[in-house]
Amino acid sequence: MNIAVPVFIAAVFAAALIKKADITSAFCEGARESLIASFELFPILILLITAIGMFSASGLSDKLTELVTPLAQKAGFPPECTPLMIIRPISGSGSLAVLDRILTDVQPDSFAAHTACIMMGSTETTLYMISVCYSAVKKKPHNEVFISSFAADITGFIMASVFAGMFFR
Repeated sequence: MNIAVPVFIAAVFAAALIKKADITSAFCEGARESLIASFELFPILILLITAIGMFSASGLSDKLTELVTPLAQKAGFPPECTPLMIIRPISGSGSLAVLDRILTDVQPDSFAAHTACIMMGSTETTLYMISVCYSAVKKKPHNEVFISSFAADITGFIMASVFAGMFFR
């Protein structure tokens, strides 16, 4: 039985009782601030969802996949994973759909399936996270944020292929 969460909650209550803190008002204040922050993020989330839909519906993701696949193949990257490499920095749900397609089209124990699964675990929805985080603090991200984030994603994609080859071939 996992008791970590109840023990943590009990510890928080015990600390509040020792410090004689007003737990109810602190909880209500935190909940109010969270709701305000959530409502402030709605416009950027609607924009992102719309942009992701337009990106997929326009065929741009397919064109980028066609463009990148030959380069990726020369580097030893499985061509089946190229669509995942294109959509992963943009959309989490889109990348899950691409992963599902990869796992349906290839053998689950194949190099491409292993690479795709490692990619999902070692990369992030970069544009989504940058947009949400910078929108929350009401600042505009610098170019260095995008460059370093995409460099980390590319590293994750390459290393996913390397590790899949090392451990599963």
